[in-house]
Amino acid sequence: MTFLAEYARVRSKNFSGSKLKVKMNFKSVRARVLPILKCLEAGNYPAKIARMLGFSKPHVAYYVKKLEQAGLVRRERRSNIVVYSVTQKGSNFLTGSEGALFGSGVWRLHAAKYRFGVVADGVWPVDWRRVAKMNWTALLGLEGGVTVEKTPSSVIVHVETLYGRGPAELLDSARGLADRTARALMLKYGCRLTEGKLCRRPHIAVDDPVAEFLSRYFEISVGERKIDRSEGLGEIDHFTLDGAVDYLLMPERVKALEGKVDAVASSLEDLVQLLRGAFERTSEHLPSKNLGYVM
Repeated sequence: MTFLAEYARVRSKNFSGSKLKVKMNFKSVRARVLPILKCLEAGNYPAKIARMLGFSKPHVAYYVKKLEQAGLVRRERRSNIVVYSVTQKGSNFLTGSEGALFGSGVWRLHAAKYRFGVVADGVWPVDWRRVAKMNWTALLGLEGGVTVEKTPSSVIVHVETLYGRGPAELLDSARGLADRTARALMLKYGCRLTEGKLCRRPHIAVDDPVAEFLSRYFEISVGERKIDRSEGLGEIDHFTLDGAVDYLLMPERVKALEGKVDAVASSLEDLVQLLRGAFERTSEHLPSKNLGYVM
């Protein structure tokens, strides 16, 4: 089933069992609903999804509620926490919407870390978990839901997995999240930090259904691309920006190539008809010859 047909079915059918109908425009479904639903399927909670996608918490809560009303998401309370899971209808909807989701250019950035040098130490919380690393000791804790690592000389902000429409947008979002976390730490604990710097090369990938399937059995490396499982998901890693852009443009280029092939085939057919007509006209003016055989 195509995405538009599935989307029309979701709009027209009453999943909740009441007279309520969930109404959304196509742009919202493609830019908001599908990324949020995919993040829920990966086991993320709404507050984390808001940070990952750069949306406000009320914004995400609104769409999660809509998804729940449509029967695509199930909300369960376990002890003192609320857990969201994608229903079978939600999984089917995601499967039927792959073209719209992946065609929109959803990139993923994970394992990005920003290091902020400590200019003046503050009063750090004593309840942070102390972790031994090599020959020095670090403290690990949370600030606004973001993991923070404190070493003797620096503060390292571990940015969560983020989704966006391109590498520049992802890196801007990651930088903004790290800077906000650093400012919150300075206000809360009275420390002074330098400007943050990336600790290592950022890991940017594109979710892909083929990679999700193949990575269950193999890890494949070709040139500057690799298919593997990172963060529990199958993905294609692109080690250059040009490679990633070429991959995303591949469907459009294939369609353009198909159009050119069809045009060439049509031209060849016209040429064959023209040559056949010319040959038939030439044959009419040639003298006929009777060949006889003498026994």
